[in-house]
Formats: sequence, C-alpha cells, structure tokens
Amino acid sequence: MHSTNVWTEAMFERLRAMLMKEFLQIRRDRWAMFRLIVPMIIQMLVFGYAATFTVHHVATVVLDLDQSQASRSLISHFVASGRFDVVEAARSRAEVTHAIDNDVAVLAIVVHAGFQQDLQNGKGAPLQVIVDGTNSNTALIALGYISQIVAQFSSDEASRLMPPHASLAAPQTGISLQLQPWFNPGLEDRWFFIPGVIGSLTLLQVVSLTAFAIVREREVGTLEQIMVSPIRSVEFILGKTVPFFLIGLGDILLVSAIGILWFKVPFIGDPLVMLAGSMLFLLAAVGMGLLLSTFSKTQQQAFALNFFFVNPFFILSGFAFPIAAMPQVLQWFTLINPLRYFLVVIRAVFLKGVGFVVLWPDLTALAALAAVMLAVSVLRFRSSLDA
Repeated sequence: MHSTNVWTEAMFERLRAMLMKEFLQIRRDRWAMFRLIVPMIIQMLVFGYAATFTVHHVATVVLDLDQSQASRSLISHFVASGRFDVVEAARSRAEVTHAIDNDVAVLAIVVHAGFQQDLQNGKGAPLQVIVDGTNSNTALIALGYISQIVAQFSSDEASRLMPPHASLAAPQTGISLQLQPWFNPGLEDRWFFIPGVIGSLTLLQVVSLTAFAIVREREVGTLEQIMVSPIRSVEFILGKTVPFFLIGLGDILLVSAIGILWFKVPFIGDPLVMLAGSMLFLLAAVGMGLLLSTFSKTQQQAFALNFFFVNPFFILSGFAFPIAAMPQVLQWFTLINPLRYFLVVIRAVFLKGVGFVVLWPDLTALAALAAVMLAVSVLRFRSSLDA
C-alpha cells in the first residue's frame, strides 16, 4: 500500500513538472501567446457582430403609381422601420427591373394607381412586392418584416378612417399583399446555398494547398536547396501556384456539376462569364495562400493563420449573413474580401443569367484584389528568401 502511494505521488510530481514546463514554454513564446489569445478575441468580435440573421437597410426601389397621401404614408412606414432603405424612386416598371437586375436594389415596392381610393372604399388595396430570390435567406426575412409593416399600416389607416362611434362590425380597411420572388420563385434554400458552397470550399482548399505546399518546402529544408539551383524565384512561384490554380478550376467545375445535376440548381447564365469570374477569384485565392506562407515557418503556423483569415472571410462574404446587417466597419472590411464579389458573380450567373454588362464592377474588384495580393505576396516571398 505504501509503495502504491509513493508511485502515485511520483507520477503526479512528474506530471506537475511537465505541466509547468509546457506553460512556461508557452509563456516565453510570444508568438504562441498571440495565437492563443488574439485570434480568439478578434474572431469572437467579428462573429458576434456579423453572424446575425437580422436584416437592416435592405436596398429598396419604390414605384408609386398612386402618388397619394396614403401611398406616401405607406412608404414612410417602411423607411421608419429601419429595415428598408429607399435607394431609388422608379418612374416605370422598366426601371424597377433594371434596379433589381443590376443589384441596385434587393426589393421593389409597387403601389398601384387607385391605392388610396381602394382603402377608403374598404377594399383590399393591392400592393406588389418584388424580391430578388437569389438570396433566399434575406428574402424570407425581409418578407416577414414587410408583412408586419403592412399589418401595422392597415391598422393605423383603419383607425384613421373609421368614424369615432363606428361599430366594431364596420368594414375594415386593408391591403392585399402580392408577393413576387424573382429568379427563385419558390425561394429554395439550395438555390441560394449551393453557389455559396462552391465559392467557400474552393477558397478554403486553394488557400490551404498553396500555403502548406510552400511552408512544407521550408520546414523540411528543401526550399534553400531549390533556390540555390538554376531555377529562378519567379519560376519557383509559378511552379508552386499554377497547379493549385488548375486544381481550383477543376474543383469549381466538379462542384458546379454536382449542384446542377444532383441538386437541380438552375444554370441559365454564360459559362464564359462564370469562367472569367472563377479565374480572377482563384488568382486572388492563390495570392492569399502565398501571402500566408511568407508569414509562416512551420505548417502549424500556416494552419493557424489559415484558420484566422479564412473563417472571417467566410463570415464576411454574405454567404450566410447579410452584409447590410453588419456594422459599418465590417462592411468596409468586406470590400477586400474576394469571396464577397465571387458570390455575387456566381449567384448572378447561375440564377439571373446576367453577363459582363451587369457584373463588370464585381469582376473589376476581383481583378484588382488578385493583382494586389499576388504582387504583395511575391514581393514578400522574395524578401523572405533574401533574409
């Protein structure tokens, strides 16, 4: 019995010594302390503010064909709610179509002529709401807000129009809400999520493969051997990045085919537009992976950096959570996120069938990000070799 107690005490003493050693080592390693604390704090703040299904400031175009006090009051109810921002007052249905096709607005409110007269006569005044169904998640949430606002407006109008001593059986005024989703009539979740999955999976794989491949060469000591050979640094960079660029193209083709053939997501756009957007997005992803590799000496560090950057890029892409609902600072940060622009391109090509005329701002942003990321990463990579 005594020997068992001695053995147990010795075991716990050795364990205590090992624990103390590990904690002291982590304490002395400032980079390890940084990886353990700072990324968690930053990601918690980002996720806490960005990961929300609450919708604010939905870009809205209004076509008021009645131009009455009642129609203006209805529009003011939408604006006062804080959920909808009127970005354009259309003068025709053609302008409504143009605003939604070009992503100027996500939602359109069409007030028909005779709206106020129908309300006063106790009829169901028709109100047409057109919503861009390519983002079915935001569309469903926005439609819920619309129903609440319309119900509140109908109640306010009924109270205003009803005589002071009218009986409760008096005709009630109301609005006949006509909901019309475009590009995704059934608001199918898969039509929204599958294109987003294509971009997210591709970004994760290409960034990881590029960063890990170069760091692996440095970690095992073969990078120095390669660089003293006749091969130039540009040739080495191309040799390390081009394969992953081609793998990324293959991945996009594969998962797109699965989405179209297995999940029945419609593809009505131009394949050339899809190819152009994919190539620019992959160039930006390769540049990001190469840039992460310049800050990493081991695969463990590369993994930590990859997790630290790719996760926020996913959250701040608009894949699951609407960018308009995020704080303004985070909305500015999304402007340097290539996944944000690629999701706009891929969803528009899949479901809207639009081309270069509409998507050129997003393609231009992807091209600029790709050029900047590749240039910075190549310069940093060369300087890390010379160091």
